[in-house]
Amino acid sequence: MRISLNRQILIGALLGIAFGIILGHSSLPLGSTTPYISGFELLGNIFINLLKMIMIPLVFTSITAGIANLKRSPQAGRIWPALLLYSTTTTALAAITGLIAMNFIKPGIGLDIHLFKENMTSFQARSLSFNDFVHTAMSPNNILGVVILSMFLGIGIIALGEKGQPLLRVINKLFELTMAIVGWIMRLAPVGIMALLTKLVARSDPSLIYVLGKYILVIVGTTLFHGLITLPLILWLITRISPWQFLQAMKEALITAFSTSSSTATLPVSLRCITKNLKVDEHLARFVLPVGAILNMDGTAMYEAMAALFVANLCGVHLALASQLVVVLTAMMVSIGAPGIPSAGMVTMILVLRSVGLPVSAVAILIAIDRPLDTIRTVVNVEGDCIGACVVQKISQRTFSSKM
Repeated sequence: MRISLNRQILIGALLGIAFGIILGHSSLPLGSTTPYISGFELLGNIFINLLKMIMIPLVFTSITAGIANLKRSPQAGRIWPALLLYSTTTTALAAITGLIAMNFIKPGIGLDIHLFKENMTSFQARSLSFNDFVHTAMSPNNILGVVILSMFLGIGIIALGEKGQPLLRVINKLFELTMAIVGWIMRLAPVGIMALLTKLVARSDPSLIYVLGKYILVIVGTTLFHGLITLPLILWLITRISPWQFLQAMKEALITAFSTSSSTATLPVSLRCITKNLKVDEHLARFVLPVGAILNMDGTAMYEAMAALFVANLCGVHLALASQLVVVLTAMMVSIGAPGIPSAGMVTMILVLRSVGLPVSAVAILIAIDRPLDTIRTVVNVEGDCIGACVVQKISQRTFSSKM
């Protein structure tokens, strides 16, 4: 019987915690465990460096292909403004809500993580102010410049129409190749996560488990707040559809999203529920929901922004308002077109951490608890897409033509 990758990662994480406890918190002679910890450190560094290697190709091809594959339609221009305004607004609200919760509750503050010590001395020099972000984002030598270049290239391919199709085919093939390489790297994930967690637990305060539990509760609570308060409020204010009516109409799609952790796999169910139960125009829904699955990733943007601030707390670093705005903008941008798989999410999480100079080795903590959290943020992503279809129809109903 073949064990799934998620279960392999879980097993690796549990083994890493166990080895870390044995090597760092047992009665073994002082110094006798150092060679073993160094060996685990080497394995962990190899895994992290492989993820860094593939980060730029994955971000470039996924964002470019994600935007460029949005098909143009003579009628689509009538609903684009409403869709872009809705997606940008709700994604920004999600990320900002996450940061407010993290600044208020502050999970991880005061915990001594020796694994990140070497990163603390260089943080101040590497931290970006908002002005630095504006000036360096367009630089080809900066990863944020790659994100913005990808967005412009995707938009340019759409604008070229048929002339841009040969380039789009190349980008799509490069994306497939990149994802294949990511798959190869992820075969090492169980060993890499085990090694990173072994070193982390061996050199950390035992209260790390309590802090992780607190962080998980903050993530779940904030995500549910966005999904049960913010999004339904937007829905009611614009369409006058009650939150209870929406949840009853879309419960099958939301349950499917929870069980599969995939917006793409849920799409057929979402289309059926929203057209049958909420009477959204079928042509509009067929356009808005797939596009929303690319552009509107509230749960993902919120999670990555909150995770970055959590890592900063673990490192004992205070992120200024300007740096937190960089985190929000980066989380919003990398969520566009990001493939719905855990491995790709880990790579984009590295990008968010690097945008403000935080240690990328922290993905060892984040990936170990990511799977259960992924189910909840996927539900919010799907909910946001479906609410977006209702909102866009209401805003554009005067100009929308059903003959799309």
